[in-house]
Amino acid sequence: MESKDVQAVYKKLLDAWNERSAEGMAALFTEDGESIGFDGSQSIGRQEILSHLKPIFEHHPTARFVSKVKDVLFLSSEIALIRAIAGMVPPGQSDINPNVNTHHTLVVVKRGEDWQIQLFQNTPAQFHGRPELVEEMTEELRELIRVSGTM
Repeated sequence: MESKDVQAVYKKLLDAWNERSAEGMAALFTEDGESIGFDGSQSIGRQEILSHLKPIFEHHPTARFVSKVKDVLFLSSEIALIRAIAGMVPPGQSDINPNVNTHHTLVVVKRGEDWQIQLFQNTPAQFHGRPELVEEMTEELRELIRVSGTM
């Protein structure tokens, strides 16, 4: 079992978001996969995920994700859990908007030779009453931007 193979699915998901590709994102899910958005919206099944994402990309300038995988846990040889933190850089800007930091949780399953997403949950990381945790997460994500030279 290779952690990099599982993480590659997550990277493809974020790349598809950053490329504003609803089709690319939906294709990464199992046929009955589920996506829970930042606002709590729930989409079940590839077609519903596509239908949910398509108008977002068509009608809104979306921010790009910057993320860091924190943990990959294999529950079996064909099921893995990914935990990551992510921030968003608004269009036309070069810094993360700390108000939309998030925790990403994915359950990925192996189908044949490919890993697919069974569940993707995008949970706001607002840390109510603990602004130091928001700043800590933001700095950790900003470091990724500095290292890549895009800030």
